[in-house]
Amino acid sequence: MDRDGDKGFWLYDLRVETVLDGRTPVCRHIEGESFRVIGENLVFEAGQKISMYALAAVLPLLPAKQRETAAGDWMSTDAEIACPDPHCGGRFRIHREGRRWYSHAATTGLPDARTTPYWQSGDDPK
Repeated sequence: MDRDGDKGFWLYDLRVETVLDGRTPVCRHIEGESFRVIGENLVFEAGQKISMYALAAVLPLLPAKQRETAAGDWMSTDAEIACPDPHCGGRFRIHREGRRWYSHAATTGLPDARTTPYWQSGDDPK
């Protein structure tokens, strides 16, 4: 995909929120705590915590949720991921927010296609 002659791709920013909806948690799930996914980064506000065991359930799905998907794809329609403990009522609800453009040259590991990494060029999203 090109934007102004620059090859690259769009990624959604995500907000991943802990929800209980009346269910009883076993792991440390505090309703409303959240983190954001911006590019490759997990961004936590001060004081926010997520169980690493519960995070392990949602982490593999985040790159797919960042990408454009077809309207009928379950990745577009389903937004809640259960805690991996079968007795835990905690869930993560993934919200797609704004999109950001990433240049292929600023994100690739291919030596012949690489330019300054985005986090060193001043284009690092905050």
